[in-house]
Amino acid sequence: MVNRDSIKNCKRIVIKVGTTSLTYPNGKMNIKKMDRLARVISDIHNSGKDVILVSSGAIAVGSDKLGIERPRDVIGKQACSAVGQALLMQLYEKLFEEYNQKVAQMLLTKAVFLNDVRKTNSGNAINKLLELDVVPIVNENDSVSIDELGDFSDNDTLSAYVSVVAKADLLIILSDIDGFYNGDPKSADTKLISLVEDINEEVYSVAGGSGSKLGTGGMLTKIKAADLLTSRGINMIIASGEEPDILYSLLEGENIGTLFKAKRNM
Repeated sequence: MVNRDSIKNCKRIVIKVGTTSLTYPNGKMNIKKMDRLARVISDIHNSGKDVILVSSGAIAVGSDKLGIERPRDVIGKQACSAVGQALLMQLYEKLFEEYNQKVAQMLLTKAVFLNDVRKTNSGNAINKLLELDVVPIVNENDSVSIDELGDFSDNDTLSAYVSVVAKADLLIILSDIDGFYNGDPKSADTKLISLVEDINEEVYSVAGGSGSKLGTGGMLTKIKAADLLTSRGINMIIASGEEPDILYSLLEGENIGTLFKAKRNM
């Protein structure tokens, strides 16, 4: 049994939800699940923790609104994102308001994290929002950034960058995969690995894709995110996004999903 008592003491948490955790298989938004997510995050915030939400879904929402399939070309994805991001935030605003929780939109690009001044300013903005009891909702600015759209990056990577800039204690990635396996998750012979303390070549070699056409992030991007974070003293957990209430169990230190343990405390 893996001891996760240290997770209980995490004060600042980044929660990343992927497109497949927010939508039905047909690509339409799962409003019931989004409502539960808003409720749980609001409750966790009420308990005294700082929470930052990194949310995908803009392209899926935009595609649904426009009545088209998710585009494969960059320009098409940018157009869907421009339509969908406003609708996504409108929905989040309405859902969080039911629990008296203030939220704010932050759209970032990779360029922000490659420039020290912009990176510092983003960190200051996040800190101020948290100080004001606001839950920042972060997404890649797809309408102007082509990194994610060209499959160079994704919100797994973005959530890792946000965790570093925000000086978070923990990143929780809620995914369509319930953790890191020692092989293909679809195979009956593979097992879930509950703890990873060393992200070595073997870990990278078994990392595979998520197999979903709705999102962009596979297991490899999650492993890269974990590698970045653990080397900077930040824990990361991959767990199933099927039921948002899992966040309670994770923050109580229950042995669910996969914990990538921080190498040192900052």
